[in-house]
Amino acid sequence: MPTPTTAATRPAQTPTAPSTVRPLDFDQRLALASLAVDARIPTEPLDLAGIVTGPVDLPAPPGPAYPTPVAALLQRAAHRLETGGWCRSATIDTDGACCLYGGLRAEDPGDHHLDDALRVLLEALRREFGPGIETVPAANDHLIRDRGHAMRILEDAAALADVRGL
Repeated sequence: MPTPTTAATRPAQTPTAPSTVRPLDFDQRLALASLAVDARIPTEPLDLAGIVTGPVDLPAPPGPAYPTPVAALLQRAAHRLETGGWCRSATIDTDGACCLYGGLRAEDPGDHHLDDALRVLLEALRREFGPGIETVPAANDHLIRDRGHAMRILEDAAALADVRGL
C-alpha cells in the first residue's frame, strides 16, 4: 500500500510551460533594493535647521556697469574685492581674497582687456602715489592700506577708463 505524501516530501514539479513572470528591469531592481535597505535600517529624520544657515549679510549689488569693456572690468574687480576680500603678497590667497592684479585676472580669464586695465590701473596708482610706482603688484603689496583703499583705487581707474572710452 502506498504511503501518503505530504507537501514537504512531495517532489518539486518542474514547469512544462514557459514562465510568464518577466524579470525586473534595472530601475525596478533599484527601487526594490532601496525599499529593502530602508526597511532594515532604523533612521530618524535629520533636522538641518541648526546646521544649514543662509548668509547673514548679503553683499550689495554692484552699481550700474560701465558701458566700456575696460572700465567694466575694473568695476567688476572692485566688486570682487568687496565680496571676496583683498590680500597682499599673493594673487589669490587660500581664502579666495585677491590682490589688485588677481581681481582683474579673475574677472577677465581670457585676458581680453587685462593689459589695458593694468595700464589704466597703474596710471591711477601713479596719480595717487606719485610717478615712482613701477608695477601694480608692488603698489598692492607696499602702498595699499586695506580692502576699502584697494576698491577705491579700482573704482578711480574704472572712471578714468570710462572717460577715455576704454
